[in-house]
Amino acid sequence: MKKQIRSFGFALSGLWNAIRTEAHLRFHLVAGVWVFIFAFLGEFSLTQWAVLCLTVSAVISAELVNTAAEDLCDLYTREQKPEIKRIKDISAAAVLVFALGAVCVAVVLFILTGNLQAGFEKLINNPVWFIPLGFLAVLSVLFVLFGGKQKNKI
Repeated sequence: MKKQIRSFGFALSGLWNAIRTEAHLRFHLVAGVWVFIFAFLGEFSLTQWAVLCLTVSAVISAELVNTAAEDLCDLYTREQKPEIKRIKDISAAAVLVFALGAVCVAVVLFILTGNLQAGFEKLINNPVWFIPLGFLAVLSVLFVLFGGKQKNKI
């Protein structure tokens, strides 16, 4: 059991390190939070929530794998090599594919179902929501742009 707990700690350490050093990951995390807020406002069904959770976690996971691949390439060499560029481009493409898939899922779950409109109607009928959401919007931008630190040189 100790080994599993230590492994969980290592995973959390890796996640925290990636959040601190990767602006793209912070962007995907913030986008996920906003998606969940609008899903709450749109009163998603349990099935819609499940699809949304899987979709958001898939995009974030792809970004983490991309980060690991880029770091591994940088560990191998800092020189400009076509093989390294290819590896980095392909791993970035994987994130792009997941993100485009997530947009398709969002269109189905939010627009085609009318949940986005329902969420906006809830906001309009309860304008007090605009205060915390406006504050969260500012925090989101600050987190994405300034929430990190430079990667350690490998």
